[in-house]
Amino acid sequence: MKQFVVIYYAPASAMEKMQNTSPEEMKKEMEAWMTWAEKCGEHLVDLGTPLGTGQQINASGNLPSKTNVTGYSILQADNMAEAEDLLKGHPHLEWADGCQIEVHEKMPLPKC
Repeated sequence: MKQFVVIYYAPASAMEKMQNTSPEEMKKEMEAWMTWAEKCGEHLVDLGTPLGTGQQINASGNLPSKTNVTGYSILQADNMAEAEDLLKGHPHLEWADGCQIEVHEKMPLPKC
């Protein structure tokens, strides 16, 4: 099976909302994620974790990241279509307006 990196994006307003979420609301949101994880079964290699503020690093130095990456997961599937099917109905997409998911296939390193 191939592996896929799932990247979660959310607008700043959604992150602010999360900081003001009650423990009861947070538990409910996490239950939705756990339901999704159970649905994925062995296809979910790593549930991942939320990510904080990032830095864009280039040859000229560092700048605050302009993307709103908020977390990641790693899936395994036979192909991209199967990975996409596993992401249908994902709770991240229902969390707040403007939330998005990208999925990228992990490619093997070239042999030297």
